[in-house]
Amino acid sequence: MRWTQQKILVVCLFAAALHAHAQVLLGDDVLERENFAPLEGKRVGLVTNQTGVNSEGVKTRLLLRRAGNLRLVALFSPEHGIDGVETAGKYVASHRDSLTGLPVYSLYGPTRKPTASMLEDVDVLVYDMQDIGSRSYTYVSTMVKCMEAAGEKGIPFVVLDRPNPLGGMRIEGPPIEPQWISFVGQLPVPSVHGMTVGELARMANGMGWVQPRCALTVIGMRGWRRQMTWPDTGLRWVPTSPNIPYATSPFYYVATGIVGELAGLEIGIGTSEPFEIVAAKWLNGARFTAFLRSLHMDGVEFTEYERNGFEGSRIRIDPHTEANLSALGIYILALANIDSRPDLFARSPSKLEMFYKVYGSSGIRNEIEDQVPVPRIVNSWLPSVRRFDAERTPYLLY
Repeated sequence: MRWTQQKILVVCLFAAALHAHAQVLLGDDVLERENFAPLEGKRVGLVTNQTGVNSEGVKTRLLLRRAGNLRLVALFSPEHGIDGVETAGKYVASHRDSLTGLPVYSLYGPTRKPTASMLEDVDVLVYDMQDIGSRSYTYVSTMVKCMEAAGEKGIPFVVLDRPNPLGGMRIEGPPIEPQWISFVGQLPVPSVHGMTVGELARMANGMGWVQPRCALTVIGMRGWRRQMTWPDTGLRWVPTSPNIPYATSPFYYVATGIVGELAGLEIGIGTSEPFEIVAAKWLNGARFTAFLRSLHMDGVEFTEYERNGFEGSRIRIDPHTEANLSALGIYILALANIDSRPDLFARSPSKLEMFYKVYGSSGIRNEIEDQVPVPRIVNSWLPSVRRFDAERTPYLLY
């Protein structure tokens, strides 16, 4: 407990120090400096949650509510709710916002897309939420559904852009096959795409992934560069959901998020170290850790972990590492599966569909069970990664 409190204190002090030297103006900062001109005279619907804040920490919904030249009329919330406290996968009810008094329409309940009645009094739909840079995180899926709704109603859609906490250079991971497109993989992009939400919106609209296309405007950031990971921005991190509490959490999500989709593996969910450990009751922690160290991933460290009968490794990731973190997840799966009886897939019948949706293919099961070398699996991703890198170029803003 003492170590956990010290860790939280250090993270908070570090975040405060960064905030004092913020280099980046967010999309909502820029919109405010433009006196909300793109929204002037409009009835505005805002898709947001607790991450919708400016660089000073003021919530975007309060900024818009106080603006004198527009009228904020409705709020729309994603998975985890408008305050980000609901657990993953839990349906969220519509309600009235205690801060603004406005209706909050849940987009993670009976519908994932704003209905015609929800948009009846809305002239423009604005999106302002912090993403984590991974395809399976549902906030971008919410954005895409809102873009479709705006296109269907014929109203403009405005994205207030935010940094990709993983940076704009990291592109890795498996593609997604068409049959596995879902709300945890809405766009045909690699599992780590290296784009901001504004850039993704431009690409989805331009490539026709949104139908019908919408009248899209992206309010870009100022001062953000593709080489920046979150600590470089000087911005305060707002937890995007209960298990993404730290600015570094998105890196761990990439490395172990897929692992947690199968039964029997502990990845720290519900602790102060979500996604930062990998352990199982059948693993030998020393041997497992020694193998991971033998991968020689610069900027990634492994130490033995043991608790409550679970053994494995604690992972530490430098935000500037160039290591393929998606590949690390496959190495972990392959090694953990060797000693699992029954194997990871046989013990996870109720979880397999979600696992395939997150990974993007069911073929990974045969590859892991047949002990296909992990480098061969990772190399199979490269053609789609290279194709995507070329296709995304016209849509980049920074």
